[in-house]
Formats: sequence, C-alpha cells, structure tokens
Amino acid sequence: MSTEKNRIEAGRWLHTADDDLDTAIILKENRKFAHSCFHAQQAAEKALKAVWYHADADPWGHSIKRLIDDLESVDSCLFETFKNFSRQGALLDRFYIPTRYPNGLPDITPDVAFNEEDASVCIASAGMIIRAVHDFMTSR
Repeated sequence: MSTEKNRIEAGRWLHTADDDLDTAIILKENRKFAHSCFHAQQAAEKALKAVWYHADADPWGHSIKRLIDDLESVDSCLFETFKNFSRQGALLDRFYIPTRYPNGLPDITPDVAFNEEDASVCIASAGMIIRAVHDFMTSR
C-alpha cells in the first residue's frame, strides 16, 4: 500500500477505536459492564492496529500486549513510544473472551462476573492507549 493509503487506513482504524470507546462509556452508563469492558478492549486493539497500518505493517491477532510488544520488530522507535502501555494492554486482554461468552468463566455468565469498577478500569486503560495513538498520529 502507498504511504497515503496507509495513513488513510490508519485513520479509519483510529476513528473506529474512538467510536468503540464511546460505546464502552455508553454501555457502562447503562450498567452493561461486561459489554463495556469488551468494547474498551476493542477500542485499544483497533487504536494499536492503526499504528501498525501507519507504519506500513500488517497487524495480526487480538492481543493488545502482543501488538505492543511486536512493534519492536516493526520499528524500534514505535516500540519505545508504546512499550509503557504494555501493562494496560495485558489488563485489557483479559476482557477479550470472558466478557462475551457464557462459558468464558466457570459457572457464571458475563453479566454477573463483571462490574462497574471493571468497566471503569477498562475505559481508563483504553483511553490512555488511544490518547497516545492520537498523539503519535498527529506528530507524524
């Protein structure tokens, strides 16, 4: 892909990340905590995939921590920019599957397993990552 097309694609992914974070906030306000956590995870994942597209690389997978860690093989400067968000990425990764499936946790469903505090932490973590991606994208 050309540099211009990569930047456009990165912008599309970041726009969708922003929309997912807005959705996570709305879901939290409406006490749908499991879904809020999942959308926060999706927001951060899509924001990091925007970074990959911006770097003319193909992102793979759904692990936010891995998307951050694997930046080292793409561009060491990018890795340095985002490596401090690895902890938030690992935290959000825990909300990818069990927030969506009734058999994701033993003997309880997602609506019972996740609470307002979980949603708040996920939204805050995703927000930090997304702000960093916005800062990165506007500086280049």
